[in-house]
Amino acid sequence: MEEPIFNWLENRGAGLLLHPTSLPGRHGIGTLGAELRRFLAFLGSAGFTSWQMLPPGPTGYGDCPYSSFSAMAGNPYLIDLDSLIGIGLLTEEECAELVRLPQARVDFGRLYQIKWPILKLAYRRFVKSRKDSLAGYGSYRKFKTAKASWLDSYALFMALKATHAGRPWWEWPEQFRIFSSIDPEKLPRETREEIEAQKFYQYLFFGQWNAVRALAKEAGVSIVGDMPFYVCRDSADVWGAPENFDLDENLSPKAVAGVPPDYFSKDGQLWGNPLYNWKYLAANGYGWWMERLRAAFDIFDVVRLDHFRAFHDYWNVPADALTARKGEWLYGPGLDFFKKVREVFGNVPLIAEDLGDIDEGVRELLRATGLPGMAVLHFAFSCEPENVYLPHNHLQNQVLYAGTHDNDTSRGWYETLPPQAQDQFRRYFHVSGADVAWDMIRACYASTARLAVVTAQDLLSLDTRARMNIPGTFGTDKRVETDGVKIGNWQWRLTPDQFAQMLAHAPYLKEIGWLYGRLPVVKKTTAK
Repeated sequence: MEEPIFNWLENRGAGLLLHPTSLPGRHGIGTLGAELRRFLAFLGSAGFTSWQMLPPGPTGYGDCPYSSFSAMAGNPYLIDLDSLIGIGLLTEEECAELVRLPQARVDFGRLYQIKWPILKLAYRRFVKSRKDSLAGYGSYRKFKTAKASWLDSYALFMALKATHAGRPWWEWPEQFRIFSSIDPEKLPRETREEIEAQKFYQYLFFGQWNAVRALAKEAGVSIVGDMPFYVCRDSADVWGAPENFDLDENLSPKAVAGVPPDYFSKDGQLWGNPLYNWKYLAANGYGWWMERLRAAFDIFDVVRLDHFRAFHDYWNVPADALTARKGEWLYGPGLDFFKKVREVFGNVPLIAEDLGDIDEGVRELLRATGLPGMAVLHFAFSCEPENVYLPHNHLQNQVLYAGTHDNDTSRGWYETLPPQAQDQFRRYFHVSGADVAWDMIRACYASTARLAVVTAQDLLSLDTRARMNIPGTFGTDKRVETDGVKIGNWQWRLTPDQFAQMLAHAPYLKEIGWLYGRLPVVKKTTAK
């Protein structure tokens, strides 16, 4: 039997799942600022070895981190404005309107209206200064050169999108639909300025992100990030390199992505993303994917590959379908892709999101790659002891979650379980059911899975109002916050009081980390 391609998850550890947008902060959304620095210090003091976040790319209509304008760029909403105030690019007064935004949720509509003009003001001040660098950010010129492989097409894409009132690229005038045929120097002055502004926003994002990574490393915390399998059709990725995707002569998808009916939806999930042209990609050494992974490892220490099963086979849905019920399974790149990853990057830390409808072919691919798969405790209580998500069935080379960003909070999950499943939960863990969130946290820590990831919501025993996302829904759902305002997908935030309560749990978390062998491994040095 051949050795697996990857073998990296050797030690036990604990992780916390929280997207930066959910942090508290003065300017309407969690950012890469002071609260994130406090959060990283908390992770270190609580004995966590990993921090998991969602994709950090620029979000569009619907504000979904998994539907981004770029697979390589960072989200300018995450730029910390206090840092820009500190170096004189902005003033407190210029950011005052953001301070009046809600604290318990992200109002993306108002954020869009307010933050972009503020960032443009910072850009214009930077240009006026005639400097090449900001303190702590490095050379702007060198940054643009280093990121040019994706930054040039992304910045032009965003500038043209602004010029065309946000419409998708296939609705632009014909001369703008193909990136390679456009000469930016011949565009109007306002468009050229917007191109440069978009590059500057990325300079700010990556300058601040590099400081975050350094702090995480100092705290002994690895950053785990999600990589969506598919990219958005209305993205710089598809517009800039359509040859990587399965499009027709009019650059329209021949078919689209989704999954058949499953736990989350009786109609399946119709994602609508364009599918890949795997034949072309394979013939070119999976070049675009290698660039994408390289960009991911510029941000994360560990990358979780969402929808791992699509590397084996993927659900091909007719482009005109209204649901994902009708489709067919087609083969993906398989093991050949991962051999190329190993050749280019070595034994890099990847996690396979292998949830959902998994057949033996997918399991064999997982075994051959050696990547750790996933288990989710919320899926465990089906009243069958053979359920693979029950703790006695966990594997060591596995990442365990109480729930993911697509699940309810543990408290909300338990409250909606059928009575027989609630009974199984109580008997299995020998608990009363009065403190479900912490019961789940302790169960995750006790598991044989080497990495156990819990959520910030569960540290506070929050109910379903703190849920991050409901798959298959869009925009505002029926969850109502305490102020009477409906809260939609991706909007949840910790309030300052909740943040303080969470930080206070550090001693107990470190205690159970010690009890279950999940504290960071201290490398012993041999005296010479």
